[in-house]
Amino acid sequence: MSSIVTTPYSARAETHPVAIARTLLATIARKSTNLCVSVDVTKKDALLRIVDAAGPHCCVIKTHIDIVDDFDDDLVAQLKALSEKHDFLIWEDRKFADIGNTVKLQYSSGVYKIASWAHITNAHPIPGDGIVTSLASVGLPLSRGLLLMAGMSSAGNLATGAYTAQTVEMAKRHKDFCMGFVVMDRKSVGGDVDWLILTPGVGLDTKGDGAGQQYRTPEEVIKESGCDVIIVGRGIYGGGDGDPSEKIVEQAKRYKEAGWKAYEERLKA
Repeated sequence: MSSIVTTPYSARAETHPVAIARTLLATIARKSTNLCVSVDVTKKDALLRIVDAAGPHCCVIKTHIDIVDDFDDDLVAQLKALSEKHDFLIWEDRKFADIGNTVKLQYSSGVYKIASWAHITNAHPIPGDGIVTSLASVGLPLSRGLLLMAGMSSAGNLATGAYTAQTVEMAKRHKDFCMGFVVMDRKSVGGDVDWLILTPGVGLDTKGDGAGQQYRTPEEVIKESGCDVIIVGRGIYGGGDGDPSEKIVEQAKRYKEAGWKAYEERLKA
């Protein structure tokens, strides 16, 4: 496996070409957590409560902001304040997939104005390089970063093989803005570039959700597959409007510790 997997996050934070990636790697090292918490709830108060509980124990909070029924500008303001309070980055999991002009407007404008508050976003490579250059025209001046969807954790997904390889080549053409990938295994994107690998489908208690999602343990993702960040959602907050805050804190600590243990064991391998 690539030498990147035996290089500490702190060392990578000094050399990564994308500024927000350096910030993320430094945050991971500073907080001793490679946990991203995915908060997929439909109510503003629930989202903010879960983020406040999990925030101290993670490096990234991931949102799907367009599912929040009562979205308003105050939600963004409070989310940004919690990011500062608890020292985490915000990733809006938008998965852009349209032509360049459209994604540029979706990123910068409309109701959500994603680029104004999300440190990281992501996109499918299907439309070609124009999706990256258009997003970069908005995001680079704001020191944002982009993850390309090179893989998914759902059963039967098509992001494999040649599709993944072409996604990597696209990212290599835009290394000033593309900071890495959502993908299941570092080997699938090669080891010649220091990509940040954020990986969904992580669970300690179950192997699936009955809707196509497949789960692996933090050890499988971080130690065995060489990924950088584990993405956990319902395994931490419990679904719905979320478990009681005390339970969320307990689960966040549990996943934080498991992810960090796997990383420390990887460094020794």
